[in-house]
Amino acid sequence: MIKRFEQVLLCGFIGVSLAACTAQTPVTNSSDDTEKNVENSTEEVIPAAVDGSAVVIPSGESIEINKTLESSADGEHAITADGESLVYTNTAVNKTGDSSGDEADFYGENAAIFATNGGTLELSDMIITTNGTHANAVFSYGDGTVVTVKDSVIETSGNCSGGLMTTGGGTMIAENLNIHTTGNSSAAIRSDRGGGTVTVTGGIYSTDGTGSSVIYYTADITVNDAVMESTASQGIVVEGKNSVTLNNVELTADNNTKNSNKSDYYQAVMVYQSMSGDAAEGLSSFTMTGGTLTNKNGDIFFVNNTVTEINLNDATIINEDKEGVFLRAAAAGWGNEGSNGGQVTLTAVSQEISGDILVDSVSNTNLILTNDSVFTGAVNPGGEEGEVYVELDSSSKWVLTEDSYITSLTCEEGAVDLNGHKLYINGEVYGGGASTGERIEAVVTSGGHSGMSHDGEHGGPGGTPPDGAPGGTRPEGGPCGEPPAKPGN
Repeated sequence: MIKRFEQVLLCGFIGVSLAACTAQTPVTNSSDDTEKNVENSTEEVIPAAVDGSAVVIPSGESIEINKTLESSADGEHAITADGESLVYTNTAVNKTGDSSGDEADFYGENAAIFATNGGTLELSDMIITTNGTHANAVFSYGDGTVVTVKDSVIETSGNCSGGLMTTGGGTMIAENLNIHTTGNSSAAIRSDRGGGTVTVTGGIYSTDGTGSSVIYYTADITVNDAVMESTASQGIVVEGKNSVTLNNVELTADNNTKNSNKSDYYQAVMVYQSMSGDAAEGLSSFTMTGGTLTNKNGDIFFVNNTVTEINLNDATIINEDKEGVFLRAAAAGWGNEGSNGGQVTLTAVSQEISGDILVDSVSNTNLILTNDSVFTGAVNPGGEEGEVYVELDSSSKWVLTEDSYITSLTCEEGAVDLNGHKLYINGEVYGGGASTGERIEAVVTSGGHSGMSHDGEHGGPGGTPPDGAPGGTRPEGGPCGEPPAKPGN
């Protein structure tokens, strides 16, 4: 895995290197024709460094720049692939200028690099920076649109400015990137209305702003062999009927600032449904195989106002906050009071789980332990709350740390180590023998909210929302509104 000092090295060189590039006479893009002319230019190669300090990508190789593209006008792009196929390499892209609201968040306005209408973009050995509000770095919008970005460095500094952004059914493929965002509501890997598919392999991804999780997703994303860190927000937020899969990922989360007054809790991973119209309702999932998840503040997992499956397979999970719990399924400020709890099925394979599980009265949880998994902790130690079913196969064990209250249990004799405490099943004290219970059936709502569109036909670049799209009617403002409705994105 990439060591932490490499991350500091990479981020520190971005500003220096871009200055070296833009000290030359830049080529400013204001039209597609200009872009095509620039692609064929024969400018002298400009080293992406000064004073011997090379910009390097996570593999350790340096980037050299032979052209520079700039866009400073509000709403415009430095590179656009509108239904066409373009290739850019060894290029510095610098975007300034501002935008606001749905045109930028959903439809790509003001992004530094933008593909739409089935266009394809291949990007490699790039240095991409944005400094403006709602200035995403690389944006893929719409069904059939594919953006591939490799061996590149991305930094955004304005609010609502993600590193990679995918909406309207677009596809994003990323390999070996260093992405660093410093603005609020600026996830390194980001999706919004209409979602899409994103695959990330390798690289370093970090965020510093409030409401800026490393991943904020209303889409399906797979991340392999990457290093990720958030210094103020959740590490990962999954909204609605979508999924995140982490394979051999090193994730560190320090959620210490609030981007919403709808919840009292801090957490590393949040799964929820905002009811804003940006993500379909239905079963979501979070899967982690191998790797390490380190939480510095609050809980590990928080699930509310949605139904989800959490799958853990031989991952190292560390909570440095001794007051935090492993899983909290509970109502918060999203959804309708009385029916906005979290419904969770947590399946552990060869997994150690340490910490309590709290399930409130409008939530429920299935905890399934298999393949030598061990759960050391308590379930609702404060007394009976929501329904909880625990199932242990013959190789797995539960070690109680306090009295616990559950609804149903399936296990063989000796699988539960009471450790001097009491386990209550439907109010009755468990005696330690074999037990057979039933899993809780979650209530899954499918489909979307009224007025949603997931057909990838949201106009064109910077176009207007289609008829019936919510168009900025998010509760309590947008992700950059006052106050914001979402915990991150």
